[in-house]
Amino acid sequence: MEVPAELAGGKDAAASLPSMSQPIPVEITVVKAQDLKTLKSNVLVTLVRVEYNGEVLGDSPKTGVLPSGTAEYNFSTSFECSPDGPNSLEVIVQKPLLLTVLEVGPREKKKTEKITPLGQAVVDLLPLLQGVRSLKVFAPLYAVPASSSEKLHPKATGGLEVTVSTKELLLSATQFSSGNLLSITMEAAYSVPGVFTVEGQQNYMACLQIPAAGEKELLLLFQNGILKADGEKEPLPRPKNWPLGTILAPGALAIPNSFIVGGPYEDEDGDLTRSKDREFRRQAESTKRIVWDTERRCYLDAAAVAVLQKRIAECRYWPVELCKMSMASGGKGKTSKADKGDEDKQIAFHGVAYVNMMHLLCPGVKQIRGAFRVFSYQDGEVFEKTRIQHSIFRDLRSQLSLAKEGLGTSPVSRAAPTKAQKEDKDSSGTYSEAGTFLVMEIKLDRPLVPKRPREELVRRVKEMIHPKPELPPWTGGAKKAVEAYEKCVTSVAAAILREYHELFGKQLPDQGVIDHGTLEEQRRQLNYELNTSGKYFAFKEQLKHSVVKIVREKYLKTEAFENQGQLQEFLSELYVFLVGHMHIALNKLLSGEDVSSTPTPCATNKQLLLFAREAEANRDLKLASLFYSQRIAQDQCSIQSWLDYGAFCLLHKDATKAQECFKKALCLDPQHTQSLLLCGIVAVKLQHYEEAEIFFEDACCLEPSSIIAWTLSGLFYELQNNYIRAERNFREAKKLLQAQLEEERRILEAAEAEGKKPSTAPEEIPDGSADKLPEVVEGVTSKEKATALQEAPEAPCLAPGPQPPPCTIFMKTVEFLMKVNAVRFVHKALAHELLSLQGGPTCAYYLALAWTYSLQEDLPRCEECVCEAIRIDPTNPNVWAQKGHLCYLKKDFDKAKNCYEQVISFVEDAVDMHFVYLRLGSIYLEEKEYGRAKQIYLLACDNSASCLTWLGVGIACYRMKEMVEAEDALSEANALNNTNAEVWGYLTLICLHGGRQLEAEQCYKYTIKLGLKNSELLQEIDATQSRFGFGNPSL
Repeated sequence: MEVPAELAGGKDAAASLPSMSQPIPVEITVVKAQDLKTLKSNVLVTLVRVEYNGEVLGDSPKTGVLPSGTAEYNFSTSFECSPDGPNSLEVIVQKPLLLTVLEVGPREKKKTEKITPLGQAVVDLLPLLQGVRSLKVFAPLYAVPASSSEKLHPKATGGLEVTVSTKELLLSATQFSSGNLLSITMEAAYSVPGVFTVEGQQNYMACLQIPAAGEKELLLLFQNGILKADGEKEPLPRPKNWPLGTILAPGALAIPNSFIVGGPYEDEDGDLTRSKDREFRRQAESTKRIVWDTERRCYLDAAAVAVLQKRIAECRYWPVELCKMSMASGGKGKTSKADKGDEDKQIAFHGVAYVNMMHLLCPGVKQIRGAFRVFSYQDGEVFEKTRIQHSIFRDLRSQLSLAKEGLGTSPVSRAAPTKAQKEDKDSSGTYSEAGTFLVMEIKLDRPLVPKRPREELVRRVKEMIHPKPELPPWTGGAKKAVEAYEKCVTSVAAAILREYHELFGKQLPDQGVIDHGTLEEQRRQLNYELNTSGKYFAFKEQLKHSVVKIVREKYLKTEAFENQGQLQEFLSELYVFLVGHMHIALNKLLSGEDVSSTPTPCATNKQLLLFAREAEANRDLKLASLFYSQRIAQDQCSIQSWLDYGAFCLLHKDATKAQECFKKALCLDPQHTQSLLLCGIVAVKLQHYEEAEIFFEDACCLEPSSIIAWTLSGLFYELQNNYIRAERNFREAKKLLQAQLEEERRILEAAEAEGKKPSTAPEEIPDGSADKLPEVVEGVTSKEKATALQEAPEAPCLAPGPQPPPCTIFMKTVEFLMKVNAVRFVHKALAHELLSLQGGPTCAYYLALAWTYSLQEDLPRCEECVCEAIRIDPTNPNVWAQKGHLCYLKKDFDKAKNCYEQVISFVEDAVDMHFVYLRLGSIYLEEKEYGRAKQIYLLACDNSASCLTWLGVGIACYRMKEMVEAEDALSEANALNNTNAEVWGYLTLICLHGGRQLEAEQCYKYTIKLGLKNSELLQEIDATQSRFGFGNPSL
């Protein structure tokens, strides 16, 4: 929040309130009371008393009660609001208007009228500070316990109709928008020391100070805590109470429409949010405890808000003091010096809780609620954590004693302590031993740091991806030149056809086929006619202009050739091109169909992706890049094609190219969450951290239900050492995961109730109980525990046997990150997974870690992880597949074969069965087990056919002399990818064995042209050519 220059601090600034030039009267009118008979059935005459801030503003005239229970008062009174008077804004913000209905009894002889409290009502004046000049409320009346009517009518429904108004706003629009309202609710202290007893008069107090403008502090005191013995938990929701002790009706202590609602421990901001603390807190909530349930408010102007932000940034921990104070004796008279000296001795069990206020500096956060551990107050420890040198209870007792109802202002907020600590030393360490914790809430009306709106995030993302404007299509150029040539060919062909019909007439279908000799004669006559009539030269001139345009626009040839060789080479290339497009034009003319100049590609988008991943597995990155590019060329609007190519570039150290791909995908759909996340990941890789934050934040804003988006954003903030935001994002992800698991359980229960089994079972329950949800384990977010990510010892391995993977936000995110090759983020997520799991790492954890090591070619560590995964879950096919790949890379083919055969023996397939089949088939070929190789490759073709799978079938068949099947398989391979030199090589061998000389030569040409690298196959081809005496045209 930006602070206006005129409000930015200064010695003359008020503590926390805006200045008013003169007092503003606050008018109060009590119109009438309703349903008084519900409080007491025989009530006849009443009056209403109006009080504010401990002062009686006036009593209404005595009014009779109608039979309906209504009493018309129409009584008005007022008080003045001024910064220097008793009723300042800081009082209005936290103290209600108190209305007491008094019953006037009949006058007896020689006695005055008996006036008895009947009921009380309160009116919250806070709306007067929120831009309201007049409010009309119906305030419920609560029975006073002293009256017998409460027993007779416990469900009273009476109330007072009240209007409160001011002639002008207490806060201007500018003051209201630049200020803030701070509310602090002290709920209870649990697991208090056992020496606390219900007997005896003790005042249990808590206090904290809020920095204000200038050198002042606001001291907020919560006193008169109630020590409750073991019993039932405090109910939820329950009302928050006013910090007042003068209210006669207990029901009127409750603040209207303000409740303590509680919530899951995991959603809190305090110290005890882990699953291991859950049972302890549940037990503590039903044992001895101190309960306040009190809310205090204070208004902060713009200068005070700026100071608050500054102090939080300087020191994140703020102390909340806790103590037990003995009640003063009932003696009268002035306090002696000895009594004043004994005053400090009344403080006992002086404790302190540390509240991490840094949460309030997170964008959009306006509330902190949680359980905070209480420690014994030690000066050195408090100063080290909070930079505060004084104790409120010990050093600022004078300010507290002068404060009304527990609110005071200290002008010496940073003064050194003037008194020695005199509290009972026997209480040292008692709070820690008992495990005492304080539950409280700190809430702002508006966040200190506003959250970026979605519109701004969209604008920033658009600025970062900055798509280039598309140029208007150029109507000229090569494409138009080719189209003009085809049109010209069509026109000339139609003219020649007309000439033919004039000479020989039209040939009807029922006249049969003209023999070859007749056709040859007709062709000679037609050529003679065209040459002698000059039409041939006219047609040639007609085509000449379009050919010239093709030479200039298509081939960019505008200058003379340097030598005759270059000219002949170009003419040959031009001739092939012109003849090809002439055939296209003639086919269009004769068939009447639009024949495309480029044939429909044989490979689909899915097949090209498979080919690319095969090339990656074979370390042929150039070929893999080619296949990824072909996918994009087929459909440039395919977001997934761009993302896959970007993930490939990210893995192979081309982060700049990956960024281009991800941004292109985001240009195609700015609402695509996955593209936003990948842009953020690659921005971190390029150390563009500000851009990365925008991308992650936009992803969370766009899809707030995405577990992966919140987890990734948390990992990013942890990389930036922003542990508070990381923790909040992890917490949001866990909350979403818990909701997802609850929904899955609900669907499962509904299906079981109907006697049906759901098609997809929800995530496994870790402990196997059907009535218990999987536990969403937490991540490590604090700086201290983040350091342990590198120092954590390896957990003991679990016993072998099928173990369902735990449901955590980090493993869900790892699954996504592995698909996009974000290795750095995978390591971060796995580190959290390692420290958060109970009982040691899982099989899924070791598999993911092995994957990262295999990418880094760290095979020994990869092997360690795979062995641990097998020990945990030896029936998991993915584990054996990973071990097989590891052995294959180490060229230990015997072990690799055994592992792959183990994978195939399982009923359930591994995730990457395609590569299991390919590598096992290649091992069988090396070992000359051609029958088994053929069988495995056929399984691969059935699972996901590719050029390599059919090539394997072809090789196996060729080695078994099954030439027909081999040629069929190789033809299938060639149809899927006609640039594989090995396919052409084996086709050459098959044609040589079949005696097909022309085809053998053609296949051999393509084998050489495509650069066959298999030297053994080349030698075999050369030997076969020599044996049969043909096949190599160069010989």
